[in-house]
Amino acid sequence: MTDNPRLRIGSRIRELRKEKGYSTRKLAELAEITGANVVNIENGKYSVGLDVLSRICKALEADIKIEKAAE
Repeated sequence: MTDNPRLRIGSRIRELRKEKGYSTRKLAELAEITGANVVNIENGKYSVGLDVLSRICKALEADIKIEKAAE
């Protein structure tokens, strides 16, 4: 696991998207963002805001969680 939060979040979004069988285009459509944004978020190249993250999670039927880091 990486210490980079953008990479961790992006990787998890990609995993959930693939589990749903969604293309990047389909997720973008459901989350009302561009396909390029989905790709950049998944690759950790874009710092996703809370509003966009919330829409992505809704599209993926996922929750946003904040947990204590493992020691």
